[in-house]
Amino acid sequence: MSQRISSPGTLLLGISVAALALMTGGCGEKIAHLGVIVPESGQFKTYGQAIRKGIELAADEIRADPGYPLKLQVDYADSQSDPKKAAELLDQMYDNGVIVAIGGAVTGEALEMVQVADQHDRVLVSPTASSPELTQISSNFFRIYPSDFLEANKMALFARETLGLDKIVIMAEEQDYATGIQQIFKQEFERLGGEVLEVVEYPPFTTDFSGLAEFVKGFDPPGVYLAGYDTSVAEMIRALRAVGCKGKILTTAAFATPSAIARAGEAAVGVLLTKVVFEVDSEHAHIKSFVEAFEKRFGEKPDWLAAHGYDAMKVVAEAIRDRPLITSEIIKGLRAIKDFPGVTGSIQFDEKGDVKKFPRVYLVSKDLTLYNYDSHAEEQRRLLLQKRRELEERLKRLQREAEEIGG
Repeated sequence: MSQRISSPGTLLLGISVAALALMTGGCGEKIAHLGVIVPESGQFKTYGQAIRKGIELAADEIRADPGYPLKLQVDYADSQSDPKKAAELLDQMYDNGVIVAIGGAVTGEALEMVQVADQHDRVLVSPTASSPELTQISSNFFRIYPSDFLEANKMALFARETLGLDKIVIMAEEQDYATGIQQIFKQEFERLGGEVLEVVEYPPFTTDFSGLAEFVKGFDPPGVYLAGYDTSVAEMIRALRAVGCKGKILTTAAFATPSAIARAGEAAVGVLLTKVVFEVDSEHAHIKSFVEAFEKRFGEKPDWLAAHGYDAMKVVAEAIRDRPLITSEIIKGLRAIKDFPGVTGSIQFDEKGDVKKFPRVYLVSKDLTLYNYDSHAEEQRRLLLQKRRELEERLKRLQREAEEIGG
């Protein structure tokens, strides 16, 4: 059974938590009542819509598994990209008997929702929120995506050691996610001997970046680090290219969506970003199966957001499958997960509720697709070596022909 919730008022109230959590169906099945709250409209709809697709696919696969002992009831709600709305919806979902919620797709929503989870002493699992503020914020909170601490440190190290950048300008949106990740990047870049020329902050929903881009260009920086959500980063990239900023453009996983890259267009070519590994062309059987099933159902390839939504539902289902449906047991189930074969990598939680996944650097290519930088660089080296050998062989052949003619 799946129920769509469009507003708090549509939730059924007055049903006992215990009755719903332990309810049995007509065939004696034990029902697990889950909730999903993601932003399907508003500023962050790109994230929420993709995440929901992944969750829906995972839930359907679990229901179709004859060996799974529980019947899933999943209620869905749209946070409308509003943290307060997300918290209100979560409060009503818990009142309605939801035992575990998947939500907090972005940092602002997760921070508000954790407080509600604690008030109800229920579990909240975030598929994609990444702020370091969320680390160990509550024993009821777990997340599938790693802390920005890892992503920001990876890019700072890459900028200094691989690209050899000694100076950089940071442009960051004034909101929790961007503030957190840019501060970590700045600290690590400076620790490695780099100089941050300026931190340029701008308010959310900024649409005209031309003046900011001109200001940044005035520093003539070898690199610019962009911290913000997908739409603003795309517009920043376009503005920087338009004013002729020549420095390397570095950014975060927030830009790694097909819609954001398409919005930036040709300006995105050459942009470098960090994200955890999810390869749609992977040869691993479980990833191939996920990609094929997703494409068949939705008519498009999944992105990293859909993959994390899928893994979030699979992990929750695994945690509750053989346990009493009460908070303490669900937490034990999540902590007991070891090396779970997710499509986004092996999953297990540390004592802080975080996962250990290690981001890599990706490059936006001329066809506006993402390539693993290390693999791409290795392939370019291979092609250059091959061309060098071909030229050497051609030169030797020309020399032999010249000797034959001369002889």
